[in-house]
Amino acid sequence: MAPVNIKDVAERARVSVGTVSNVLNRPSAVRPATRARVEAAIVDLGFVPNASARQLVAGQNRTVAYVVLDASNPFFTDVARGIEEVTGVEDLSLFICNSDQSAAREDRYLERLTELRVGGVLITALDYENHHLSKLRRLGIPVVLVDRAPDSAAEWCSVGVDDIAGGEMATNHLLEIGHRQLCFVGGPGTIPQVADRHTGAQKAVAVAGLGDDALLHLETSAPTIAEGRHAGERLLGLPKRDRPSGVFCANDLLAFGLVQYLLQHGVDVPQEIAIVGYDDIELAAAASVPLTSVAQPRRLLGRTGAELLLDEARGDDHEHRHVLFLPELVARASTLTQTTSA
Repeated sequence: MAPVNIKDVAERARVSVGTVSNVLNRPSAVRPATRARVEAAIVDLGFVPNASARQLVAGQNRTVAYVVLDASNPFFTDVARGIEEVTGVEDLSLFICNSDQSAAREDRYLERLTELRVGGVLITALDYENHHLSKLRRLGIPVVLVDRAPDSAAEWCSVGVDDIAGGEMATNHLLEIGHRQLCFVGGPGTIPQVADRHTGAQKAVAVAGLGDDALLHLETSAPTIAEGRHAGERLLGLPKRDRPSGVFCANDLLAFGLVQYLLQHGVDVPQEIAIVGYDDIELAAAASVPLTSVAQPRRLLGRTGAELLLDEARGDDHEHRHVLFLPELVARASTLTQTTSA
């Protein structure tokens, strides 16, 4: 069967070839109703304009973008630096787009990047089923999912860390040093990484033969320092007999806020409450109480994502790859007393 071409799309949408070209290259110049009809025809026919994906390598479009979940989190800054290490060598411009954990902002950025016909997009998304990602794909623009390798990712390249395994590591560490009343602090659960880390914590508790009530879940509205402090307030509001002695936070920022609140209210970390974070950002080792954390290869995630993007842009024989790294636990003073670390 002959491949679908732009004339086929024009016939299906009942428009001229020039109109289809405008939808692909200057969508703002086409009336919304007509644009929607052409886009529907592109989807129905499975049309993929190969030239768009090759612009990145051919030099026609030397810009790529990274849509980041939260630019205030140093974890994502390090990932972006890894991306830049690769794009800089290739003399590409890199746009950083901060969705700030907002679905509406994520949509707006993806719409704008589609209109600009960037050479490629890397994204740490709130929603990996976002229809804007599929639209980029249909236009032949390479897309790589960063810090996530979802089960439905067959049509994308992706690079991530096994967050379920990381959640198990963090929780097992607390169990191994004697804690039996635990807490997971993290949210919202709609962020896939947070959900996976919670799942890992639940698995570790189940394998240890403890009941569901051994793992309290304090859900937060965002993985931020402020929400970590709020979680500390909620913890200290519990009767002392019900208070967990070991806490696993979904990221280091939550852990920083929690440690800060506990210390301000006279709680000894780790003698009274031991705390594990996640990401192992550079500040973790330099905190007032050095933080035990699950380390992710932050820059390596970025470099690998950028390399996958370039590989897809280079040719038709590209095969989508899903790279999954294993995290590792770095134990520090927030869980290890002088006795346990000796």
